[in-house]
Amino acid sequence: MAAQDGEQDAAAPPYNVLYIGAGGIVFGNDWVHWNHSQHLERVLGGRLRVVGIVDPSRERFEWVMVQKNVSAARASYADTRHYISVQEAAATLNSAAAESAAAGPVHLIILASPPQFRGSLTPGRDLEAQLVAAFGRGPAIFVEKPVTTGAAEDAYAVARHLSASGNLVGVGYMLRYLRVVQKAKQILRDNQLVVMSITARYITAYARIRKTEWFDKASQGGPIVEQATHFCDLCRYLGGEVVLDSVRATALEHDEPAGELRHLTDAIDESVVPPERRIPRVTAAFWKYNTGAIGTLSHVIALHGITYSNEIDVVADGYQLRLVDLYSVPKLFVRYPHDEAEVEYYYPGDDPFYNELETICKLQDQKAGVAAAHAGNTPEEDDGLRPARILSSFEDATKSYEFSWRIRIESEKKNRD
Repeated sequence: MAAQDGEQDAAAPPYNVLYIGAGGIVFGNDWVHWNHSQHLERVLGGRLRVVGIVDPSRERFEWVMVQKNVSAARASYADTRHYISVQEAAATLNSAAAESAAAGPVHLIILASPPQFRGSLTPGRDLEAQLVAAFGRGPAIFVEKPVTTGAAEDAYAVARHLSASGNLVGVGYMLRYLRVVQKAKQILRDNQLVVMSITARYITAYARIRKTEWFDKASQGGPIVEQATHFCDLCRYLGGEVVLDSVRATALEHDEPAGELRHLTDAIDESVVPPERRIPRVTAAFWKYNTGAIGTLSHVIALHGITYSNEIDVVADGYQLRLVDLYSVPKLFVRYPHDEAEVEYYYPGDDPFYNELETICKLQDQKAGVAAAHAGNTPEEDDGLRPARILSSFEDATKSYEFSWRIRIESEKKNRD
């Protein structure tokens, strides 16, 4: 029986969480729907103890604490401390755990710093290695995507380092955890289908974004690497491995007539970003899979508000599977060989962010020998769609990152020729 939101499983011990980074993905803002801290509050209920937040900004930490101290989860933040570095956090938290069994070790680390500070073994960009050195193999580590902004070879080296460390590691390609995506995988698997084509479309809302660095390719990698990488990942997850040498792409650039964005927030001054580093407005790509199948992706920066428009169309012999609105109200529409009318699959309340965090928390509990209930997010029936393992390893996530970067490189070729 699952615990209710905010209710502690009396038989289970506290669950200590350390956040690395206090940005919007972790604690929210007014231009995105996601907020990892709120999801963990629901997953863990009263077990949750946020033991620290590592972030260079004391001001941001204090803003977070003001919000949490007036929330229903305020008890989970009663002992939260601000740290400037991983090493400072480890010195305090490891010492506390050694002195008092009640303090306990760190169970989960959420690594959500900007990607330019991780995904490498080079000092200054090696947060994963710093965490392993500081906390050992005990904590699970949840890493936000993209895994880096540097070379894929560096990220593969980190993947090997993490594999050898023994830590449970998952990467935030959360769309894999949607039940509609798992249903699509189930249909492909059960019917032994070979995908013929995948067509992905992603139209983002930009008019409330207030991060200038998002509009700077040198800072966060650009829209394909930082954002559309979610769909690059799903294209791999559903279609198989991509032949990287087959990737071709083009882009609508910021300085072309159709590329003007007229509704940037007052916080964004694109003129401070060097022209060669400004992001494209549209990127279109196509490629071949190892099977010979064809994939296409279109990413557009155009919408206002905060809701995205997105769809992935998967075609196999006799079948068409359409995954729609994956960030808001995810649905799967399937046309089967025996009927031209589509069948709709919809799972009310399904939340990929919740699902991925619930999965890593459950697995970490199992690793520690703890039998604990977690607050339920969707009905509990066993339909084979609730993940029982990590769906995105660091190595696999690096493959999606490498694929995303190849699209960006190909789309920029006309500017280099």
